[in-house]
Formats: sequence, C-alpha cells, structure tokens
Amino acid sequence: AEARARRTAAAAAAAVEAAPAAAAEPEAAAGKSEPAKDEARDEREHLNLVFIGHVDAGKSTFCGQILYQTNQVDARTIEKYQAEAKEKNRDSWFLAFIMDTNEEERAKGKTVEVGRAHFDSEKKRYTILDAPGHKNYVPNMIAGACQADVGVLVISARKGEFETGFERGGQTREHALLAKTLGVRLLVVVINKMDDPTVKWSKERFEECKDKLSPFLKGCGYNVKKDVVFVPISALTAANVIAPFSEPGWIDGPCFLEVLDQLPACERNRDSALRLPILSKYKDMGTIVEGKVEQGTIRVGDKLCVMPNRVTVEVLQLWLDQEEVSYLIGGENARVKLKDISDEDIMPGFVVAPRGGLACPAVKLFEAQIRIVELLEHKSIFSAGYTAILHVHASAEESTIVRLTSSIDKKTGQRSKKPPMFVKSGAIVTCVIEVEQSVCLEPFEQCPQMGRFTLRDEGSTIGIGKVLALLDEAK
Repeated sequence: AEARARRTAAAAAAAVEAAPAAAAEPEAAAGKSEPAKDEARDEREHLNLVFIGHVDAGKSTFCGQILYQTNQVDARTIEKYQAEAKEKNRDSWFLAFIMDTNEEERAKGKTVEVGRAHFDSEKKRYTILDAPGHKNYVPNMIAGACQADVGVLVISARKGEFETGFERGGQTREHALLAKTLGVRLLVVVINKMDDPTVKWSKERFEECKDKLSPFLKGCGYNVKKDVVFVPISALTAANVIAPFSEPGWIDGPCFLEVLDQLPACERNRDSALRLPILSKYKDMGTIVEGKVEQGTIRVGDKLCVMPNRVTVEVLQLWLDQEEVSYLIGGENARVKLKDISDEDIMPGFVVAPRGGLACPAVKLFEAQIRIVELLEHKSIFSAGYTAILHVHASAEESTIVRLTSSIDKKTGQRSKKPPMFVKSGAIVTCVIEVEQSVCLEPFEQCPQMGRFTLRDEGSTIGIGKVLALLDEAK
C-alpha cells in the first residue's frame, strides 16, 4: 500500500510538471483537452536507426547483440538459436537469427527483407531497421533507409573484407551514398570484427579504415567532423557495444550506445502540413497502412486524403510501434487504420496528407538537379532520352530525361548559360524529368524528405538529386 501511495504521488508530481508543456500545445490553447492517452505517452526522443554496409559486415549480428544486451531477448531464446546455428555449422550466426527470422535468410546467412525491432536507453527510444547488404536487395535497403534518421554504417575490419566492401562494386560505397540521398543526416560508422585474429584490436587497422573512409564520406556530402562518428566494436563478443571496453588502452571515446544518446536532437516539423508516405499496407479488420511521418502531426479522427488518387479518408486508430496512441508527430513510425478506402486502392509511395490547399502535389513532370555518380559502362553518356528507375521516399517509378537544362560548375556552383548536349560520370546537371505515373513530390527547399531522389539503372545507382520545381505537363 505504501509503494502504491508513493507511485500515485510520483504520477501526480509528473502530471503537475507536464501541465505547462501541455498548455503550450496549440490545441490546449484553443480550449481542447487532449485525451488521457497523450499523458501516458513516452516523451523520450524517438530515433530510427538503419544498419547498412557490405554483405557479411555483421549487421544482423550487431542488431541481435544490441537487443540481447538491452534485455529485449531472453536467454532461453538465445540458447535455442545457438543450437540451430550449431546444426547449420555456423556457430557465430546465432545472434543474427534474432533479426533474420525466415528460413531462407537463415539458410544462406543473408538478410533479404528489412528487419525491424525496438529498444530503448534511459534517454531515447530507438527503432532498428536492419537493411540487407547484398546488392540484389538494394531496393529493399532503400525502403528501409528512407524511414531512418541516423545511419549506422557497419564496416568489417577483417583483412580483405574491408577492402572488398569498399572497392568499386562493393556495397559500402553505394549504401553510404544512398543513405545521404535518402535523408540520413547523421552517420555512425561502426568498425566491426575488431576481435578478429587478423586485427586483434589494432589501433593501426582502425585508423587505416577511418582514413580510407573519411574522404569518401566527405564526397557523399557528409561533414566528417560534425555528422560522422567512428566507433570500434566487436558485435560477436559485445565489446564496446553497450558498455565501454577498456582492454586495448587506445579506446578513449564513448561506446556505441553512449554515442547514440549523445547525438543532437533531430528537427521535427510538428506544425507543418502532414506528410506520411506509405511504405506498406494490409487488411486487418479494415485498411491499415505503415510509414514514417515525415512532418506534421496526425491525430485520431483527422479527415485527410491519400494522394495522388485524392481519396478522402478518416483516421480511426494510430499505433506507435506496438502501442496505440492518439497522435503521432514527425519522425515517428506510424501504423494507421483508415476509413473509407480499400487496401487495393493504395500503393507504396502514396502519401497521406491534409485535404484542400495543403495536400501534397502529385506530378509527372519536374525539374531537378542531379549529381551523376557512376554511369554504366555500356550507357556511359547521360542525355535527353535516358531512362532509369526513380526512387523517391517509398515510391519507385520509371522515368525519362526529357531535356538537360544546364550543367553546374562544381567549384563555383554557377549554371552554364547554354544547356549541354550530354554529360558523363561525375557531372552535376539540371534537367527535366518525366515519370509514367503521377508521383507525390515537393521542391527540396519546402520539404527535403519529399524532394530527394535516387536514379538507378540495371541494379546500380547512377545519380542522386533534388527536386527544384514542379512543372505543368503543358510546359
């Protein structure tokens, strides 16, 4: 009874502290009282982490180790996975089995789908998105990375493995570039497998990996001093993952979890017009869609529309991870139950937005600035008529370059007066792009998440770009 009284007193004190914050909410100012569920909501900052990197760098094992160390998985389950891994003669894979749940992934030891899990620390809540490293599954990786706030680039320090992942054709380069294009602002570079016999926690090897990666990440557009953190770890032995590891005397920085807790808070545009690109949909006593709220706030009872079809819908229920809530803000992963729409009328890449003037524009023609990364050997010229797959937020559409409008000088940023006939790898151009089906887009200046895109052709990334202006088809 005494403990209950203490808990009641603590809850009352917390409610008193929360009262001024609630009063600051515009809804409260308008005289509306928030439902009781809002008070019970966890107010710690929520971050989406996408784990990317070359195949076999140890991404799934690392994710599994984090979940095990933060008590999200019990010891009995781990014992079961250890026995399964031993049967397959792959003793070190047991942690990866936490994330790789289907039989195909376990048999091959390769992640295919983007695995999802949750854990939290004292300061923040996290969602893990374990992306596939194999180059055949890059479209799946793009779907995972477009939900993320922070990228965790996993690098293998083992002799030979780092070099393979980083050379031309390795996934380390492509993933880091795609993450930047898809809006991952901060990058934690984890140098894994430091306990390997070829490395033995060698400071020289860690510095070598760091020195080779830094210029490349700078070229991707990251500010290496401000936006990138390097952390040496061993995912299999859990060294430097959750608790600091002091055995080799040279590690003086924080461990992985401390790095995450120290990351600066992300900007969440709570008051902007709602943008929720749909990643997936299914039927469960009604139509349910999943996606990340890119900006704005969504509440139960909101009357919204699904673009580009302009179908009017109403929000019946909202879930954050597994718990039901009454509202969600920018940056959170949403599951939304919608009324007045069938799941057959929804495709990945559609966007839930407000009705009327604040709806998200849907266009077939737009002007963009593109940086040509690396063209294919047999299609080495980029000009009008070039076709590629356009990946923007959760949508993938076939696109054609209508015309090049100017080339941009890399040093000065000046546009050329005369449009070029064609350009080659490494160039920066502005051009007009046409897509077959209407795509929900916005100029990069207005909403960066809806204005970044990637061009891919025959399984490799050829260009990254941003939307400058939306055009009428008459032009």
